[in-house]
Amino acid sequence: MSPYWNAYLYVVLFTLFGLLLPFAALWIIGPILRPNKPAKGKLTTYESGLEPFGDAHVRYHARYYLFALLFVVFDVETLFLYPWAASFHQLGLFALAEMLLFIVMLAIGLIYAWRKKVLEWT
Repeated sequence: MSPYWNAYLYVVLFTLFGLLLPFAALWIIGPILRPNKPAKGKLTTYESGLEPFGDAHVRYHARYYLFALLFVVFDVETLFLYPWAASFHQLGLFALAEMLLFIVMLAIGLIYAWRKKVLEWT
């Protein structure tokens, strides 16, 4: 067997293991290990002992989603700063200019959201 086929064998085995492990954990090992003692109280919607009241489907205002979307955008964009800061000495002056441009664009987006009053929670 040549070394090339040996490399493919590792890939195939790794793929099979990656597909079989979740299947085994969910449908074979899980039912064996987890406790299964159904009772009337456990079959209710909440295990607190209180009867549920009202409708579970509540509509949220669109402002909530805008606020959450802005949080995610700025949170993810902040993650781009960490690899840049870790390799700042190797990147040089051009990377500094690019990061300053990036931060200015983030600031413009923040000012725009602030003027549109997206950040006000009422």
